[in-house]
Formats: sequence, structure tokens, C-alpha cells
Amino acid sequence: MDEDELITGHLQELRRGTVVLACLLRLRTPDYGYALLEALDTLGFSVDANTLYPLLRRLEKQGLLTSEWNTDESRPRKFYSTSPEGEQMASALTDDWGRIDDSLRRLIRGEDS
Repeated sequence: MDEDELITGHLQELRRGTVVLACLLRLRTPDYGYALLEALDTLGFSVDANTLYPLLRRLEKQGLLTSEWNTDESRPRKFYSTSPEGEQMASALTDDWGRIDDSLRRLIRGEDS
């Protein structure tokens, strides 16, 4: 494995958990999959559609997202939104993210104690 592949693999691992939190936060405003994909990309979360759609289904199955079909337009779209349980999860993940961020910043500055 060359260095680029190694870096790419570790970056994917680092981002994997952040995508869950990003979806829960972004879907406080209901949206459909493709629009969410574009919004996340604009925010710097590069997520492949083959990763996002199964994630949305999993989060819905876990009760963290709700969904409903919008058939008002020519093409029906499934809109997802963060459930009350998803809001609680987003809050817990955001709190932990803050602690991790603080710890990493201290390590970067060399404050390891």
C-alpha cells in the first residue's frame, strides 16, 4: 500500500462517524437524499451516494430519522428529517465531538497532560 492509499484510508475512517452527525444536524430541515448529498459536499463532507443512502436507511431503522414521500412534484422524493431521538443523539455526539476537538487541539499544541 502506498502512502496516498494509506492517507486516504485513514481519512475515510476519520470522516465515517462525522457523516452520521452531519446528517442528523443537516436534516433538522427535511430534505431528500440527493439534495442532502450536495449540501454535505458543499460543506466539505464528501460522501458517496452508495454510502449515504444505506446510512439514511440505517438511521431511519434506528429511529434517528423519519421519512415521508413527497408526491407533489413530477418525481416522488423521500424526504428525511431528524426525529426527537435523533436530536438527542445529535446533542450527545456534538458534546463528545467538542471534548475530542478540545483534546486534539491540546495535543497539537503539545499540552499532553
